[in-house]
Amino acid sequence: MKILVTGTAGFIGFHLAKKLLDQGHIVIGLDNINDYYDVNLKYGRLNELGIDKSNLEDNKSLQSSTYPNHKFIKANLEDAETLNKLFETEKFDAVCNLAAQAGVRYSIENPHAYISSNIVGFMNILEACRNYNVKNLSYASSSSVYGLNKEQPFKTTDMTDTPISLYAATKKSNELMAHTYSHLYHIQTTGLRFFTVYGPWGRPDMAPMLFADAISNDRPIKVFNNGDMSRDFTYIDDIVDGIVSVVDKQLDNSKFLELNSDTPVVKTKEGCNIQNLKLANVYNIGNNSPVSLMEFIETIENSIGKKAEKNFLPMQDGDVVSTYADVSRLINDFGYKPDTKLANGIGEFVKWYKKFYGEN
Repeated sequence: MKILVTGTAGFIGFHLAKKLLDQGHIVIGLDNINDYYDVNLKYGRLNELGIDKSNLEDNKSLQSSTYPNHKFIKANLEDAETLNKLFETEKFDAVCNLAAQAGVRYSIENPHAYISSNIVGFMNILEACRNYNVKNLSYASSSSVYGLNKEQPFKTTDMTDTPISLYAATKKSNELMAHTYSHLYHIQTTGLRFFTVYGPWGRPDMAPMLFADAISNDRPIKVFNNGDMSRDFTYIDDIVDGIVSVVDKQLDNSKFLELNSDTPVVKTKEGCNIQNLKLANVYNIGNNSPVSLMEFIETIENSIGKKAEKNFLPMQDGDVVSTYADVSRLINDFGYKPDTKLANGIGEFVKWYKKFYGEN
């Protein structure tokens, strides 16, 4: 398959592109390489994919030096003209949109960036899929859409009308926009509500990197809500396996039934258990097993071999006390199996961190 993966300089997008390339797919990567966090980390990821930063030009495709089946283009999703030219030239079989302005707390400081990237950019992706006959679109949503929901584990049938950050609101908007395009234009769209992802090449603004960096350099770590928090921490390899199972669906468009109804049925390739897959679907993708923040910190301490000095603080605006994913639908429909133990995943992360940042 020829697949467009947006956000390939990002944490999840990089790992997904590498996995798909290793499986033999043709992958076109796209990213604007913004400076929301250290661009050297982004360039490091791209380098692993055979993309040399010294050869990058805006809106120009660059061939990978490592993977003959990979090209990368530095571009903004908001640039509809460049995006449409790319779709017209490449004729994608599938699109996985992971590019977005990330970060819950940053959305409070810089809301316009989220509307531009997450709303306008996603609209351009939908329009390009519509105009260039791409019928398989998967995209990143977020556990943050559950907002003020109290009952856990979070289920995709739960109400998601109470977001507490603009970031969450844009992700909920993406789900509604995708549903509309599925209904109007018979594009199969699959939203994946990511829960807290960690692992090698992770984002420096996320807890694992913040904790590892502070502990390694003898600085105190910030522990919000006085440590009374939990997250459905999920290792990157488990996340990528789940995304690949979704991206790799090959739809038999000749088998569409009830195309004028709200829930047309499609037939997927052998290996999926889906019987009556609607064109617009949303799944939780997480570990299905929340971990307390204090246990997570202790696991990082054990892996690094140093104790953290802890600075206990109140809850931050836009944050939630706990997350817990019900991933039963993804398990049932795609055989999803998150099975990386926390100690093993943290061990791999710390090993990468020490190598990348030159720690002893």
